[in-house]
Amino acid sequence: MRQVDARSTNPEDYQDLPRPAAVMAKEIPNQHTTGWHRHKRAQLVFASTGVLVVKTRQGAWVIPPQRAVWVPAGVEHETRAVGAVSMRTVYVSRNAARHLSQQCGVVNVSQLLRALILRAAEMPLAYDRRGAEGRVIQLILDEIRDSKALPLHLPMPNHPRLAELCGVILRDPRCRDVLDRLARRTGMSKRTAERLFLRETQLTFSRWRQQARLLAALTELASGHPVKQVAFKSGYASQSAFTSVFRQAFGTTPRRYFSVEPG
Repeated sequence: MRQVDARSTNPEDYQDLPRPAAVMAKEIPNQHTTGWHRHKRAQLVFASTGVLVVKTRQGAWVIPPQRAVWVPAGVEHETRAVGAVSMRTVYVSRNAARHLSQQCGVVNVSQLLRALILRAAEMPLAYDRRGAEGRVIQLILDEIRDSKALPLHLPMPNHPRLAELCGVILRDPRCRDVLDRLARRTGMSKRTAERLFLRETQLTFSRWRQQARLLAALTELASGHPVKQVAFKSGYASQSAFTSVFRQAFGTTPRRYFSVEPG
């Protein structure tokens, strides 16, 4: 392995380390996008401040500071910052990731996991595996394994006509067209669209549209926009209707979502 700076911000410097895991700390400017890429190691993408949007070919996730996205090794993905982001990425070797999830997903970041990640970000890359620093890394891996998965995923279909239909809603979450009208715009019947939604996303159309609106709302809220403005921009008829759906999905109100301490 070539000699690298102990606090490198180049992801390539973390892929072949003779250590089970290491944490890279990097400051990301607002709206910075990585472009599509993949890594040899699995990674836990965590923003200690700011919000990240992580996309794969199968879906998208919006993650505030209390959450993180798990991306298995070799999965092509793209990351975008919403606001200035202090990113801490845990790169995990294939061997150490054997007992971790093989699927992308959002996980809760407990106070303990947050503290461990921030501590590991200050450690040298060639930390002592048998000492206290090695135990910090092992605790991080244990916490990742035991973290609760959260429903912040928007699955994207592969079928071209269904993807076109979904694109209409993603471009304008306020679109109120019924499925029948949207399907006809893309050359499908309503019945075909319903069948494809379940097959390709495991969600009904109405559930998928609700999820798309909620994730669009998260991005707007992260940018500091007022809740009432976000509600209407995300396609809801009123702020109270938006708040009710948001609470059902995330367990708290839009105003509190980004200030909730991780549990």
